[in-house]
Amino acid sequence: MVEENSNMLLGTGDKPTAIKWVLLAIQHVCAMFGAVVVGPMIMVIGLSLAPTAISEIGLDLAVVPWTHLLVAFVSFLVTALVAVRGKGILQVIPFLVGIVVGYIVAAALGMVDFSQALTAHVFEIPKFYLPFMNYNLNFAAILTIVPIALVTMVEHVGDHKVLSEIIGRDLIEDPGLQRTLLDDGLATFLAAFLGGPANTTYGENTSVIGMTRVASTYVIGLAAIIAIIFAFSGHLTALLTAIPQPVLGGISVLLYGFICVNGLKILIHNQVDFNNTKNVVVAATMLVLGLGGAALSVVYADLSISISGMSLAAIIGVILNLCIPEENHE
Repeated sequence: MVEENSNMLLGTGDKPTAIKWVLLAIQHVCAMFGAVVVGPMIMVIGLSLAPTAISEIGLDLAVVPWTHLLVAFVSFLVTALVAVRGKGILQVIPFLVGIVVGYIVAAALGMVDFSQALTAHVFEIPKFYLPFMNYNLNFAAILTIVPIALVTMVEHVGDHKVLSEIIGRDLIEDPGLQRTLLDDGLATFLAAFLGGPANTTYGENTSVIGMTRVASTYVIGLAAIIAIIFAFSGHLTALLTAIPQPVLGGISVLLYGFICVNGLKILIHNQVDFNNTKNVVVAATMLVLGLGGAALSVVYADLSISISGMSLAAIIGVILNLCIPEENHE
């Protein structure tokens, strides 16, 4: 009877015992990330990205070119207006509209270099980096990266909790964390195998879904196919590469801010009690460590492991949430 209830709880059925234990471990991992951990963790993700948006606009310079301010402001304003007041298809693609309008304004101000687009070929094969052909495996580097898997798991759980809030469906239960983590791992492996960039459940994409209200997997799949096709177009690749930084900075203000607000929404929705000193300690510690530039490094011979930012904040947050006893009001 206990076995049957366990199978029903985990959705394992007649799965092998090893798989059952893996699923049970995943359930326990998910339980460690309560709202008081996930909320600040997502806020750290958004706020830690904020300096990138500021740098792209140029607001960190001693003298900010007025053209940068104008282009960033136009991109930001158009994106915000379309997201709030847009109708039909426009409301679904506010960021694309903001980028296009900002791009046109930047081009009119002479901020876009079209030289690469003019010399590019209509069809170009992307450059792939294959193991043992373009590079050799470095096991020391692998050991350095392996602990980062915990970081991506934390981000994965956090992003899926946010997506669950956005679409009104518990993705941790359906399709299940075991499936989403497996798919994330396979996608990351394939991207790395072909020499692609780092792959994970980026918070920026979560914020796009939150603003567009479009979370269909068919849409995401079609977008992936279109992106692959575009990768073989030399002209389009060059045009995308030429997008001025102030355009991206303007829309990133909305993107990164939306991530932070999603963290706040999780705290509010789960009615996290900040009159409880334990919750204050956990959240405050995570925010300071995550935004203060804290880092821990372990160096042994040729092996070097460094944990910083959101990953360090998340790990410390989980430990504090597990170890600090609940406040006694008696």
